[in-house]
Amino acid sequence: MGTRRKLSWVALLYFAEGLPFGMVLDNFPVYFRLHGVSLAAIGALSLLRTPWWAKVFWSPLVDQVGERRQWIRGALIVMAAALLAVAALPAAPVAAPLVVALFAFTIAAATQDVAIDAYTIELLVPGEEGVANGVRVSAYRAALVFAGGVLVALAARAGWPITFAVGAVGLLALALAIGRSPLTDHRPQPPRVWARSLQAWVSRPGAIPVFLFVLLYKLDTNAIGPMVKPFWVDRGLGLDEIAFVSTTLGVGASVVGALVGGALTSRWGIFRALWVLGLFQAVANLGYAAAAWSHAGRAGIYAASLGESFGAGLGTAAFLAFLMNVCDKQQAATQYALLSALFNLSGSLAGAVSGRGVEWMGYGHYFALTFTFALPAYAMLPWVRGWIVERPRAA
Repeated sequence: MGTRRKLSWVALLYFAEGLPFGMVLDNFPVYFRLHGVSLAAIGALSLLRTPWWAKVFWSPLVDQVGERRQWIRGALIVMAAALLAVAALPAAPVAAPLVVALFAFTIAAATQDVAIDAYTIELLVPGEEGVANGVRVSAYRAALVFAGGVLVALAARAGWPITFAVGAVGLLALALAIGRSPLTDHRPQPPRVWARSLQAWVSRPGAIPVFLFVLLYKLDTNAIGPMVKPFWVDRGLGLDEIAFVSTTLGVGASVVGALVGGALTSRWGIFRALWVLGLFQAVANLGYAAAAWSHAGRAGIYAASLGESFGAGLGTAAFLAFLMNVCDKQQAATQYALLSALFNLSGSLAGAVSGRGVEWMGYGHYFALTFTFALPAYAMLPWVRGWIVERPRAA
């Protein structure tokens, strides 16, 4: 199979992976805030992201049972059903049946991620990771802004029940399309071989600092993310404006950031890209702090959004290249699940207290504080450098 065809599947797969996360990160906060749910409760709903770090506990099951495509399609179907249940249940107060439906959605989404990441690593060959990384980041970010922009704009015109129904139909369409994806050469390992390989990997020198680096590297963006959309709502932006910021500005800046970040990572090497682009990623949070402190109008909020999307694209491209680099190809599914679980753990915990942080400090001071959350990861860089195997740029 040619590289271009592989890239088309990578784009579709990572759009499918980003769509449910975009619903949780960007769509649901707007939905709940407009229905009168408190900031503290919205922040607490970040615990819905728990399955994205807990998925490591059931990733061996995805590795050893069935085809990757079967897991992906099944997860998409479950998510579609859960989204319809969310539409049918009252938004406020946040009752137990709604929490169950939301967790069913996120557990299925996290399981899909395990299968997609494993499938993609098996699909690609050495030399294709770089260009594929740019495509996957762009597709993933496009899905995020589709969920938080296009669907929010649709809600302004058609209402939330129809919007969630359209989202469910989209998930089912993705399930149908992915059923036609090519097979890979996946061969389950015997349990003892799998366990020994994983033990050897987690016992490498410097493993603990490297895992801490993964936990902390995007803590700044994870901490600010859940409060961005409530900030827009509280500053008087309507649904159409929120959609415009997310789609027109956000997707363009994210794609450009991802492509520039991928190119710079190839040019500089992974280690240099990690710390330089990570700094740009953190500085972008200060744009929101400035917008809050100065009581900026729409132009200031748009500029902050543009900077945040571009910076996140830069940092994510380098970060994903690092995650792929340190995984053993024979154990890539479980190892990547472990690393992404650490990343999502920080997102779940930081997001859970983000609402309280804004209530105590105000938007401006909290947004400025999130910039400092990026700094602890830099203390782990000496150990991180020892794990990275810099490869020559592929032709």
